[in-house]
Amino acid sequence: MKQSPKLAILQSLDAMDKMQMEEVLNYIKTIIHQPEQDYSAFKKEAMKEIRQALRKGKKGLQLAA
Repeated sequence: MKQSPKLAILQSLDAMDKMQMEEVLNYIKTIIHQPEQDYSAFKKEAMKEIRQALRKGKKGLQLAA
């Protein structure tokens, strides 16, 4: 069965340690506090970052059935 993107994100978040969570929180804060920019460029960069994070997480994440 194909995994949903929402489930993949939740599992990636669950697998993070405290330091990784802080890094994600700081990254989100920098995005929120940036001056408004072109939405399509912002969306493209955000999706790129999410894909990279999920791919990196998949390498070390094993799902139990």
